Amino acid sequence: MTRGSKPALTPGIRYFPGHFDRDAQLALVEQVRHVVEDAPLFMPAMPRTGKEMSVRMTNCGELGWVTDKDRGYRYQSTHPVTGSPWPPIPGTLLELWRDVAEHPLPPQACLVNFYSDAAKMGLHQDSDESDLSAPVVSVSLGDECLFRIGGTKRTDPTRSFRLRSGDVLVLGGEGRLAFHGVDRIYPGTSTLLKHGGRINLTLRRVTGSP
Repeated sequence: MTRGSKPALTPGIRYFPGHFDRDAQLALVEQVRHVVEDAPLFMPAMPRTGKEMSVRMTNCGELGWVTDKDRGYRYQSTHPVTGSPWPPIPGTLLELWRDVAEHPLPPQACLVNFYSDAAKMGLHQDSDESDLSAPVVSVSLGDECLFRIGGTKRTDPTRSFRLRSGDVLVLGGEGRLAFHGVDRIYPGTSTLLKHGGRINLTLRRVTGSP
């Protein structure tokens, strides 16, 4: 995919390249830093095996997504290490949700994933939410990544394209349960983060009730 062009995507998936300009990205990174100060990054582990993922993560909002060997994937209201409630979702992200989510209820969770140069994320569905009528809204900050997305079956064909700093992707409608992942990070493709790497923010509505 050439710079400036849009990939062909599953119906319901919407791509907003360069949604946040440089100044807005810097402001958002500062807001994320405050989140991490209150809710430090931790290393999630796979269910059953306990194998650590290659990304570090935290959350903000009334609920946060966590995973560990014994209890698996789930949402909970407190940080798994500190035991404290998650900090609130920054206003910039709440405004983004209002602009692009096309859903009447606000997000309840925002996952903050930090990818180092060698980190990746295998193909998966975001399916731990009880309300699948709400989309997942994703923001990329920092180094570019090779993003892979397919259909609602793991065996469906996939396509890959680069996500760049400031890009926004919305997985909703027919594409809400599309399998997707990150094949690799391209180090040094952004100067947004002082020490490099990529931050991915994903806004989710977990339950259907207000």
